[in-house]
Amino acid sequence: MSDAKSAILDAAERRMQAGGFGGFSFREIGADVGIKSSSVHYHFPTKEDLAAAVIRRWSDRTSKNIDEAFQKDPDPVRVWTKALRGTVFSKAHMCPCTVLGASTRDLPHQVAAEVTRFFKMCQDKLVTQGLSPNRATEFFSTLIGAMVVANALRDTSVYDRATKRPQAPRPRSASRVPTEHGV
Repeated sequence: MSDAKSAILDAAERRMQAGGFGGFSFREIGADVGIKSSSVHYHFPTKEDLAAAVIRRWSDRTSKNIDEAFQKDPDPVRVWTKALRGTVFSKAHMCPCTVLGASTRDLPHQVAAEVTRFFKMCQDKLVTQGLSPNRATEFFSTLIGAMVVANALRDTSVYDRATKRPQAPRPRSASRVPTEHGV
């Protein structure tokens, strides 16, 4: 991939993380990269082409990073929590797929298909890594929701609180355990 094409994708990714599909124009991307908007069009003829390429790249990179992390740590909950935590604590704070996920039904087909592909990839990986389909859905929804709430509140600690593994309940002290008579 050329340096210009990578720079265009990077700029579009940053703008999509902040403002979704409507959060960028070719003129703005060109200005970010230091090229004319016609040069952006050369690499990506339409806004849909550019947005789909950003999401495809994010998805492929996420998949690769998760696979590498899972080889080092066989706990999918820990691997995924840590991976998405990195996004929350990054400068952008959001995964572009998460930003676009809520508006998938209103996105151009090509972009919506890539966003759907990302979420399906995540679900499938979690199941392959040992979670039941229901647990994978619940867990991934928690991660995505924690990311959104942390971003909305501008408080990254929300992510950690939402994704913290519950501690085993502490046994009650003997003096507080009810007896046969309820005392």
